[in-house]
Amino acid sequence: MNRHGGVFLNPAHKARRGQSLIFLTLWLPIFFGMAALVVDIGTMYLYQSELDASTQAAALAGAEAMSQSGATSASVTTAVTAYSSASGNKNAYNNLSGATILTGYPKFKCLSTLTTAFGLQCYGPSGSNAIVVAQHVKMPLFFFPLFGGQSMVLSSTATAAMKGAGPGPYNVAIVVDSTASMNSTDSDSNCHSTRISCALAGVQILLQGLSPCQPTQSSCGMPTNGNVANSVDRVSLLTFPPVTTATVANDYNCSSSSPTIVGYATPFPATSTYQVVNFSSDFRTSDRATSLSSSSSLVAAAGGKSGCPGLKAIGGAGTYYAQVIYAAQAYLAAEQLLYPSARNVMILLSDGNANSSNMPGASTTSGVYMSTRQQCHQAITAAQAAAAAGTLVYSVAYGATSSGCSTDTNPSITPCQTMQQIASAPSYFFSDYTATGGSSSCVSASQPITGLSQIFQTIVTDLSTVKLIPNNTI
Repeated sequence: MNRHGGVFLNPAHKARRGQSLIFLTLWLPIFFGMAALVVDIGTMYLYQSELDASTQAAALAGAEAMSQSGATSASVTTAVTAYSSASGNKNAYNNLSGATILTGYPKFKCLSTLTTAFGLQCYGPSGSNAIVVAQHVKMPLFFFPLFGGQSMVLSSTATAAMKGAGPGPYNVAIVVDSTASMNSTDSDSNCHSTRISCALAGVQILLQGLSPCQPTQSSCGMPTNGNVANSVDRVSLLTFPPVTTATVANDYNCSSSSPTIVGYATPFPATSTYQVVNFSSDFRTSDRATSLSSSSSLVAAAGGKSGCPGLKAIGGAGTYYAQVIYAAQAYLAAEQLLYPSARNVMILLSDGNANSSNMPGASTTSGVYMSTRQQCHQAITAAQAAAAAGTLVYSVAYGATSSGCSTDTNPSITPCQTMQQIASAPSYFFSDYTATGGSSSCVSASQPITGLSQIFQTIVTDLSTVKLIPNNTI
């Protein structure tokens, strides 16, 4: 400091005064580059997320379309396109202008993993059970053009299975043939027991796969009259021939006594019933439970309670199942009034050979419900009425023969053909043609599987919904 209070500047310090400007000039391009990187990568992340979401939506829409009756490659492709990001469609974001489905997509796949694990057969278009969708879009870059980059191509692929996600809610009416023929032994290796035991084992598998309550609940809680609060799927068991209401409990109370069989009367008396157990959701204590509930009347009737024989096949009135189909549909309609969000499902298991002569009050000449003539055709008409009301009708031909339906002469029909036509869609028809006495020609083209256990497992899967699965699933 001089004597006048001034400060002497160090010559070396004076020489460094311009260095900050030099460093700023050198770093400025780097700062701009980092900003460009942040902005463009953020934009790319947004575009990619939108593209992934639309590709997954398109794959799920395609899988849903595949599962519909009469689906074709063209109809599925239309559904995929409608939910894609291609211009004018449901997920055509402004950010994804110019997005297109890649050439060669959608691809239809028959994935053995889905067949092995879930019994999901390849009955979709081109023999498929899954679909792959791929899209791409050219994303403009905002800052990178300053550094020589003009755009970037983003792509996305998604795979969806026709079925596999959680089922429900459903109202399910299971109709099991308990005529005298169900007491015969099925020597087929798939079960090798009495036919009624094999049938009930299949019903137990169905109960293992349906949901008694929400999967988020650790316990469904205490049931009231067979139902729990917040139930999801409710199941009723019916049989034919009908029995008296006074003795029907013998099919689920572990009694050694049998219910009293009655004829297929018209009008149907109030003292008779086809329904063994009303709609119930107490078949498992929670959706996570791996075993059936021993306190459930439905489980006992299905033979799933130790020491209980379950539904008994005593016969005595022959086979006529048009009336039980109408009865099951009436029960389902009443249940749907209580649970409007639930879908109605009917599953009929029989050999399909209607031939009863125990039909008091029925016409002997008309050939329409109720009549002793055209009994197999009457069952088809009843099932078609249920399907027209929105019910999904599954039929399981158990040892159906290539001849029978002796009351149907104009036109004639076989038991196998009857069961085929009862199903509300080709993929809802199943046949255990390997059962003793069954016809090897009675095969479901859409569901070429056999064995009641596998059939009922497949029905459980079929009652589920479309599901995204990892790409490159085998």
